[in-house]
Amino acid sequence: MNRFDYVRAGSVAEAVAASAAPGAAYLAAGTNLLDLMKGGLATPATLVDITRIPGLSSIESLPDGSTRIGALVRNSDLAHDAGFAARYPAVAEALLSGASAQLRNAATTAGNLMQRTRCPYFYDPASACNKREAGAGCAAIGGETRLHAVLGFSEACIAVHPSDLCVPLAALDAAVEIEGPKGTRTVPLTEFHRLPGDAPERDTVLEPGELIVAVRLPPEAAGFSAHARYLKIRERTSYAFALVSAAAMLRLDGGRIGAARLALGGVALKPWRARGAEDLLAGREPDATAFREAAEAALEGAHASGEANAFKIELARRVVTRALQRALAGTPERVPALPASPFADAPASRRALPQAFPQAGATAHV
Repeated sequence: MNRFDYVRAGSVAEAVAASAAPGAAYLAAGTNLLDLMKGGLATPATLVDITRIPGLSSIESLPDGSTRIGALVRNSDLAHDAGFAARYPAVAEALLSGASAQLRNAATTAGNLMQRTRCPYFYDPASACNKREAGAGCAAIGGETRLHAVLGFSEACIAVHPSDLCVPLAALDAAVEIEGPKGTRTVPLTEFHRLPGDAPERDTVLEPGELIVAVRLPPEAAGFSAHARYLKIRERTSYAFALVSAAAMLRLDGGRIGAARLALGGVALKPWRARGAEDLLAGREPDATAFREAAEAALEGAHASGEANAFKIELARRVVTRALQRALAGTPERVPALPASPFADAPASRRALPQAFPQAGATAHV
């Protein structure tokens, strides 16, 4: 690991000012950044520690009905907050399916948004990678592509974004609050992460020195709480990133779908919002035909980025269909024993003791 300077910021203004130093990077839990530094994939000259900044660790219910999640809220605290899980159960289910309990106890909301791809070619310094070094090429193309993108990729990069949390956040129209040298701005989460294009070295739209201070969910997001699920398919049930995942939410009106929200993970370099599928579902009866057609619409334009990952397209269709079926059945009163897993529907005798979801209507912690 390279030598670096360390600065502990006492406020957002101090952090932004300290980030003006050449090669500065923000440090929260460090669950991804420190791994990158140890592997020589990130070499910041200065680490700006933001963990002592007050006001970034709260979950707030705002007067307009929206919810504001501070950048430093731990993944485990957010998932287990009674009021939050009642209002946004698919977000809680996604959080509980990610990483391990130990990592969830450390990882932060903003850090989850900022984590980098787990593409093995990115982590291998002997392999060409445009994300690691602009213009170096992409060794993944023509290589082992089982885990790689089927949507939104380019000739420069076929990696995928690893987050579970970001998938339901994208579906629910979350927004990212940012402060930086030029002031404050808010960016929709669906626009926060960048597709690779010809500049895959840029993961997000953040400008130098900008700091995520919160993520905000709009008032209407809670309207999907009765029928909201997150489904994750992975090569092993514990501590693995998604081959494909889907967040599906339905609002039912008089036996029909009044509105739908749908996003996929593991298929592109950003959470993939399937707006065409949402539009197709609106006003329809929630039946197998509608769900199959929505799955087809969600994967419109998908194609394999290599010989090994064509299967992901059909897998993604089936995951979307299954997630919509589970959403229709209703948000469970208890978190499945294996959150976000296809094995969660196993008979109770084959499950570990499940953890109860909080009752709807509970008040969010401030």
